[in-house]
Formats: sequence, C-alpha cells, structure tokens
Amino acid sequence: MPAPASPKSAARRRIVIAIAWAGLACAAGPALAADVLPADAPLPAEVPPGTTLVIGDPTTQRALVLSGELDKLPFQIEWANISGGPRTIEAFRANALDVGAVADIPPIHATWTGLPVKIVAAKFRQDPINHPIYQLGIAPGAAVETLADLRGKKIAYSPGQAQGALVLRVLQKAGLSKKDVELVELPSTGDVYVNALSSRLVDVAPIAEANQRRFVANYGRDGAKLIPHGLRDDPAYLYVLGTSLQDPGKAAAIREYVKAWGRATQWVATHPEEWIAGYYVKDQGLDAESGRYLVDSAGLPDIPADWNAAIERQQATIDLLAAETGKPRLNAADLFDRRYESAAAGALAGL
Repeated sequence: MPAPASPKSAARRRIVIAIAWAGLACAAGPALAADVLPADAPLPAEVPPGTTLVIGDPTTQRALVLSGELDKLPFQIEWANISGGPRTIEAFRANALDVGAVADIPPIHATWTGLPVKIVAAKFRQDPINHPIYQLGIAPGAAVETLADLRGKKIAYSPGQAQGALVLRVLQKAGLSKKDVELVELPSTGDVYVNALSSRLVDVAPIAEANQRRFVANYGRDGAKLIPHGLRDDPAYLYVLGTSLQDPGKAAAIREYVKAWGRATQWVATHPEEWIAGYYVKDQGLDAESGRYLVDSAGLPDIPADWNAAIERQQATIDLLAAETGKPRLNAADLFDRRYESAAAGALAGL
C-alpha cells in the first residue's frame, strides 16, 4: 500500500488540479459563447436536426394542417393551447413557450415588465377601417350613439391587451381623457365583456368579431348595439422569447415558421370555404353562416415586406400608452427583429 501523501504534496496536487480545470474552462469558454447567436448575427441557413419549437398559435396550427404547410416544416412543433397577451407572457416567463401570436400591445407590455421579447412577423388587413377586429358594444339602455357620447360612461378596460389600448385611442379620437369616463378593469377573455354589457356592469366595451353577432342577437331586442370606432385595430404579430433567438437552431426554425405562417395566411384568404368548414365549423363549432360572417369581416390580409410603417404605428401606440399610464417611453424599432422582416412576404413571392 503506498504511503499517504504529505500535506505539502497534497496541497500541490490540489493546485495543479485547480489550474487544469481553469484551463479547461477557458478553452470551453469560446465554444460555449459560439452556441449563443448574437442579436445582430445573420440567421443560420439551415435548421439542425432535432430542433423543436413550442408554439402558442392555435389558429395558425389549424391553418397549417388544412393548407398542408405543417408537413413541410423542417423541425418539430410542440403546440401549446395558449393565445392572448397575458397567457403568452406567463408562458414566456416560465420558459414554456418559444413563439406566441398576439396583437400589438403584449410585446410592449412584456418589455415594460422586463421580459425580453421580439416581434418576428407582422400582418395587417387590407382596408382596415372597413374591416375592424373590434366594434364598440353598447349596453342595453346606455345612451351612446357616437364617440362623443362616451363622456361619463363606464367603459371596460384591459391594461396590457389590445382592447385596452383601443379604448385609450378611442378616447383620444373623441377628445376625451380617462378623467372624462370611468374605466372598469376587466380581462378581455371569453364572454367577460359581453356579460359585463348585458348586466350593465359597463356601458361600453370593445367586442371582437367572434362575439359581435351573438351579442346583438341575444341583447339587441333590449337595446344593445354595436357602433364603429373608425380606427385601425388590425395589427397581428408573432413574437418570441429573446432567449429563443439566442439559440441558433431555434432562430433558424422560427424563420421557417414565419414563412409557413405567411403561406398559411394566404391559403386561408384564397380558400375561404375550406377554412370555414375546416376551422370555424369543425374546430370552433360554429355554423357555416357565422364562419362566413367572420371571413367577410376579416377581409384580405396584408403581409408587408417593409416594417417601417408598422414600426411608426407601434411608436404612436407606445407614446399614447406611456403618456396615459406613466410607463417609460420605448423605442418601437427595438421591439422588432428585422432579420425576419422579409421572411413571410418573401415566402409568398416564392423567394
């Protein structure tokens, strides 16, 4: 049996081992750093095998299936039944989601709360004033015929969501401020706004297309109605968790998803009957007439290859929200990852 090492030799051995580990760490440092894709680096050309994205975009999921685009993707998708700003932000914080589909406000709100996100795809509506996503629902008995009549009324308000920003923009258009009305904070999910109107908890609430016909059908005889707000409310974005963009494989896969998203969006517009039958009737449980109403209401999509106008509109929204909420002013351009700017439009052009 060898003699036990002396205290001095043991100490020397520990120093040698420590130096060796330090050398290995230094050698590994550049390799580890190379696995992180810088924000200004070109996107990788190929998606590596085994890449998986977790995506919360239920509508596009169905569009990809019906259009056949899903089978063409060079990566795996784990679908999350998540939509809307609050739920996507919650999933991002839990590192349980890579991509979410929202309107214009969630990326702003997420950034204000310290969550790093980036917009990677944008679509709008052709002729957006005549094809709005929302109309103002007016409760039975509420004396509102025009925007000027909003003074003194109780209005449903959802901070951090598109409906909340729309309310502020409507007030601005009417020459009113928050002090001129009573904002009632309510989540704009499911039937919350419709129920709030029918029970007269609020006088006014922005109602999305899916609920408009049912709202008037159920409560129109009591005096409920819809009035137009006359503003653009059509931004639709894909946004992603910042750390997902640092992964080269995921960053490349996101580009391919954006391309497929663009092609699927165009497929929906050019195959309305298949979309009505396959999505609104089979998936959503609506009748064909309701599905056709929603298709007509949406009109045709606009997927720009240049985001300058979108960034300008986003900046105007940020400035309004910052002034009304006391939040710091953000630079809208910082919310967009322009490496993806032409991906969807280029896919439609066959590029």
